[in-house]
Amino acid sequence: MSEFEFVTSSGEKIPVVITVRRGVRNITLRPRGGDARRIDATRPVISANSTVMKFVEQKRRWLERFFANAPRKEHLKSGDMFDFLDMRVRVVYAAAMRGNKFVLNDDGTRTLFVGGDEKLIENRVRMFIKTELLKHIKELIHQTPREFWPKKICLRDTSSRWGSRSTTGTISFSWRLAFAPFDVMRYVVMHELAHTMHMDHSAAFWAQVRVLYGFGVERARRWLNMHGGDLHKFL
Repeated sequence: MSEFEFVTSSGEKIPVVITVRRGVRNITLRPRGGDARRIDATRPVISANSTVMKFVEQKRRWLERFFANAPRKEHLKSGDMFDFLDMRVRVVYAAAMRGNKFVLNDDGTRTLFVGGDEKLIENRVRMFIKTELLKHIKELIHQTPREFWPKKICLRDTSSRWGSRSTTGTISFSWRLAFAPFDVMRYVVMHELAHTMHMDHSAAFWAQVRVLYGFGVERARRWLNMHGGDLHKFL
């Protein structure tokens, strides 16, 4: 049990893990969802733990919102279904198979047959999702003018950012965008590509996003703001 706790308005006790680091000047907080819900806090040597907890309290509204929107993980097993870029997919364990097989059913749904060790179903589903998502992202990027193409594309598991672009030309995306509608995922891709020309969120930046995305960009952005937390519930 952590020595420090943040108690939400619903009564949930969230552990606060405080780490002291030399060379840092400010207190930073990093809330984590999933099965191990906690707040990782970093403080400089000259700050006290009590100061950290005061800072946690100052950020209560943000933290309450984060944990309310960060559902506990649901573990996938054979027979479960999940949404994958506008496709409804059922996971079926097939002991005799070595790899995976993705099948379109008569009713329009898909079945992902997963072979290998049954204990590794989630790992195999995760790898399948990442591989397919990366293919879709690359296809979308290659439909834009070449000057927007990044030098490198990475998939990460981030809790607070759906995408980011570095000054070196690398674009990173949360692989959990695979659970979003296709056009929502496409919005995030175009959002990050627009940072090629505008590294801020100015009016010119948003104008560029609209040019790249086309009609409906505000609808996609609104969906992500409202339902983004649900994309973290699996795996």
